[in-house]
Amino acid sequence: MAQTHSAFIRSVVERVRERTDEATTAMFERCFENTLGTTLREMPDGTLFMLTGDIPAMWLRDSTAQLGPYLHFAVEDQTISDMIAAVSRRQIEYVLLDPYANAFNAEANGAGHQGDLTEQSPWVWERKYEVDSLCYPVQLAHDLWTLTGRTDHLGDSFARAARAIIALWRTEQHHEEQSTYRFQRLDGPTTDTLVRDGLGGETAPTGLTWSAFRPSDDACEFGYNVPGNMFAAVELQHIETIAREVLGDDDLAASARELRDDIAHAVETHAVVSSPAGDDVYAYEVDGRGGILLLDDANVPSLLSLPMFGWCGADDPLYLATREFILSTANPTFIAGALPSGTDSSGLGSPHTPAGHVWPIGLCIEALTTEDPAEKDRIRRLLLETDAGTGLMHESFLVTDPTTFTREWFSWANAMFCELVLDITGLRTLTRVPLTEARSA
Repeated sequence: MAQTHSAFIRSVVERVRERTDEATTAMFERCFENTLGTTLREMPDGTLFMLTGDIPAMWLRDSTAQLGPYLHFAVEDQTISDMIAAVSRRQIEYVLLDPYANAFNAEANGAGHQGDLTEQSPWVWERKYEVDSLCYPVQLAHDLWTLTGRTDHLGDSFARAARAIIALWRTEQHHEEQSTYRFQRLDGPTTDTLVRDGLGGETAPTGLTWSAFRPSDDACEFGYNVPGNMFAAVELQHIETIAREVLGDDDLAASARELRDDIAHAVETHAVVSSPAGDDVYAYEVDGRGGILLLDDANVPSLLSLPMFGWCGADDPLYLATREFILSTANPTFIAGALPSGTDSSGLGSPHTPAGHVWPIGLCIEALTTEDPAEKDRIRRLLLETDAGTGLMHESFLVTDPTTFTREWFSWANAMFCELVLDITGLRTLTRVPLTEARSA
């Protein structure tokens, strides 16, 4: 696949080279080429299956994030536009197959976690239900349409998937009473399974929609993942727009708009809490029963990434207060430290990886959500210094020793480095209107 797009890759790399130094260009080239050369597999129906990296499965979340750097060039390169559309159609087919699943096999081969106690399928690698897994396919489909104007990926299958997503999110607003979803894994850590015989921690209705797991694939502690709900509200806005302007489906548009407003109002009502410093900030999780989790996670959607996926602007006061908390030692997942060279390597981590590990994805999000060029450049240089000589990004690295890392090959992290370089060099073209603006329009 990389050979098919070799002229495109060379063109983008040369534009990057004209705008930055050779070390950054070399890392960008390796990361930019890596996804196209190693993760894509053409399916008999013309769609594309996309590996997450060193795991032979396709995650709905990761596959969207992996394509992020290429979206900026879809309008100028038809083969890139076609590639993204082919992945989008594959994602939609998977949503229709099982909207509760987060990762899928290329065929019905029974690979993956078939021993989990849930309604399993041989097509499904893993059936951890995460709100964001349903957001990402809508985001990709909407972004491609917005940038290129093409609609061939927004037909009947997309409309049926959108209805299935809305129906599931409505059901999960009343998880205790209406949901049939259960999940237990008997051979893993406690973060890999749900309590109460697979039902999860107890929740009370709030208008938020329930999630079993976080974007990290770790179990939610309090049931309502706040950034996941914010992402859902944003993508419901996108469903409404597509339904109205492409599909001509007023009923679907109205259904999406009503649920969007319900969730957005619930976020404003139930997810704004006090930080240790006494400031109003967003919680990471709540349960509607008084349970509150005040932290952030490097996996996206995160609270740090709110402006990036379109919940609010980067100058939003509530976001800025939340950001200040996230990037401080008051946040349990903020890792402070320095490299042997003396370089400050502090950044956002995750309970998903060992203690003391910083995530390159989190660092990229930190840089992409600031307007400070010096801070963007500091993080760019830090990422170059923490690749452990591999020339690629990792899932995480030990804050004091980047030669200790997790996941030698992680396509999502490579994509995020590319996004940062494209941003710094002025080649990142995709922007999203904040939901706060869209709702008031």
